[in-house]
Amino acid sequence: MLFNIALKNLLGAKLRTILNVFVTAFSFFIILLMMGMYDGMLQHAKNVTIDTEIAGGAYWHPEYDPLDPMSYEDAHSNLPQDVQLLVDKKKAFPVLVSQVSIYPGGRIMPAILKGIPPDQNIVNMPTQALEGINNGTIPVLIGKGMAKDSKLEVGDSFTIRWMDADQTYDADEGTVVYIMDTENFKLDMGHIWVPLNVVQSMLEMKEEATYVTYAKGLSEDVNSGEWISRDVNYLVQDMEAIIEADKPGAQIMFMILLALAAMGIFNAQVLSIFRRGKEIGTLMALGMTRSRVVGLFTLEGGLNAVLATIMMVILFGPILWYFGSEGIPLPLDYSEMGLIMAKRLIPVYSIGLIVSTMSLVSIIVLIVSYIPSRKITHMKPTDALRGKAIA
Repeated sequence: MLFNIALKNLLGAKLRTILNVFVTAFSFFIILLMMGMYDGMLQHAKNVTIDTEIAGGAYWHPEYDPLDPMSYEDAHSNLPQDVQLLVDKKKAFPVLVSQVSIYPGGRIMPAILKGIPPDQNIVNMPTQALEGINNGTIPVLIGKGMAKDSKLEVGDSFTIRWMDADQTYDADEGTVVYIMDTENFKLDMGHIWVPLNVVQSMLEMKEEATYVTYAKGLSEDVNSGEWISRDVNYLVQDMEAIIEADKPGAQIMFMILLALAAMGIFNAQVLSIFRRGKEIGTLMALGMTRSRVVGLFTLEGGLNAVLATIMMVILFGPILWYFGSEGIPLPLDYSEMGLIMAKRLIPVYSIGLIVSTMSLVSIIVLIVSYIPSRKITHMKPTDALRGKAIA
């Protein structure tokens, strides 16, 4: 009976109900879209990083810190025996890292030199472009961002200056043989890629490496000795930290939207109680208990959430589906800001996200429906029938 009365009251309110339901449905939509965008950003960043850089994980030299170029000088040695076996089986590949200076067009630029086997197929990089080139200069692979900053094109030569294992500076000419287009700025900005054997010869570090990247799904038990094992979760934590740092701004928007929806329901309930005093008095005079009357008004607020869910699915569901399949075009290149982000961001709507969002909004709507309804417990049926306001 309460449900029928509550539904009839909502349908009778017409415009007021439509506005409250629309605001709540819009809150559902924006929260799902924004949270889906953040989940999509994180998922895309993880996928790109794993595909182009991490693969199954890595083994690091104990002195290696990718964020500290000063550590590169000491971060190299021969590979542990088990790790070397993985490399021999083509289940992993080594990378040798060094800090260098380059001189494109007579200008000086700091850069990170990385030696990589051209025949590797574990990560999605066009390293094959470095294979079989012997024109008297050092073959170099760079990214589009590095090419833009250094004003280099395919075929351009420039001087590379480095310090070898004997603390002796040396220099030679390098030639750009390929410019790769990658979404992973960590492979691009400030990096030059050279065949591993060439780098080992340049630095006089035969058979040495800084880290080893191994293939996905590697199940072998590897004794890496003093070298440090880094799994995928560790290697993507910087991406997670960047996205988490940006979430407080979005959470403020969520709170504003929830507050708008809550205020709409709250005001509607307060207005209903004041304007429907005679109706409340009649119900109480006919024997309906105060708790059931409170339940009626609370149920009306809860039905707002149900109707808002239906409206969200009908009005905004197709929009969410379209963005989830076609993506949202972004006007800026966020790689220069330190983010791995596609030109079309595809939101990810997980079942957990949908359930938690709808549950949160529904609970808030129920609470703001119940709070003004408590005043009914202080009403006397005779006062309500006379249309007296609640103190």
